[in-house]
Amino acid sequence: MTIDPRSHTPVYVQLAGLLRQRIKSGELTPGSALPSEARLTQEYGIGREAVRMAISLLRSEGLVVTVRGHGSYVREVPRLRQVELPQGATVRARMPSADERRAMQLDEGVPVFEVRGLKGDVEVLPGDETELFYPPA
Repeated sequence: MTIDPRSHTPVYVQLAGLLRQRIKSGELTPGSALPSEARLTQEYGIGREAVRMAISLLRSEGLVVTVRGHGSYVREVPRLRQVELPQGATVRARMPSADERRAMQLDEGVPVFEVRGLKGDVEVLPGDETELFYPPA
């Protein structure tokens, strides 16, 4: 696992890809700490800003969380809640507002589902914890 500084792919994207692969393979498990910025900088021979951008990219994908002063951790996989959609409902996926993110305690990069019923009622659900389905006909 190396980074090619001559590649057309930016080094931070390459690093994010390597870390993503380690997370998906289970080498880095939910709740485990990512290597420190200093270690990643030294290990891959890239600048601290590239490391920060790579971690930011993974955070925006919902794969890691960062605790200020403590480091970045592989995000725990939330338990899914099944939600039955009412007949005729429409669903739109979007990013939450800052207020919604605080109210639902969402990590950065986690989308929400906006479920709109026939009567105009709207319910906003966290995208990482919700599995939507229509009842069988």
